[in-house]
Formats: sequence, C-alpha cells, structure tokens
Amino acid sequence: MVIDISKQPEIRVLPMPSDTNAAGDIFGGWLMSQVDIAGSIAAHRYVGNRVVTVAVNEFLFLKPVLVGDLVSIYADIDYIGNTSIRIALVVMAEHERGKETAQKVAKASLTYVSLDDNKQPKTINKV
Repeated sequence: MVIDISKQPEIRVLPMPSDTNAAGDIFGGWLMSQVDIAGSIAAHRYVGNRVVTVAVNEFLFLKPVLVGDLVSIYADIDYIGNTSIRIALVVMAEHERGKETAQKVAKASLTYVSLDDNKQPKTINKV
C-alpha cells in the first residue's frame, strides 16, 4: 500500500532525550508505541468505537530517529474484515525542522479488532 503523505498525519511527536537507547538513538519500543497510537486513532476513526491491537503484522525500522526530530506518522486503511481492520503506517522524521526534508524512517502494518461495550468483537459497518 502506498501512503499519501500529502495529507495530515495521524500524530506528530517530538522525541526527547529520555526516549533514547544506549546508543543515543530513539528507542525502537518508543517508536513502536507511537505507531500503535497512530494506528489506533485511524482504526477508531473508521469504526467509531473502541479498538484493540491484536497483531503487529510488520514493523520495519529503516533509519534511526534522533532526539529533536519531528516525527509524523501517516496511516491508511489497508483491509477491513468482519471485526478487524488492518492499518498501514509510514513514519517520517524531519532531522532539520523548517527545511521540509523529511525522511521515511519506519513502516508498519497493525491489525485492530473492533469491540462493543462488553469488550466483545463487534462487526464493522463498512462505509
């Protein structure tokens, strides 16, 4: 799936020094959590109710993220099942903010399940 990064990202976030690993780069787990948040926002926006993450289908770290990078995460719906929705995500990082030189630093695919008020799988009404 090709993600249209000309649209608004699901989230933008600025990693801080406390988010680094022993090598001084941003910890991969921090980036994964931000991607999961962005994916859940996109999934919730489509289904209109609570969603939970059930699978990380793919997660590729392409380049390091550095302290102070402006990280933008873009999401698109990749697949809609009966109760699940798969979201494709692309992570872009601006190393030199203000110069609009964002680089793709990661990509991922996560699956969420739609839940009703009793935390049971709920059928997704396809729009």
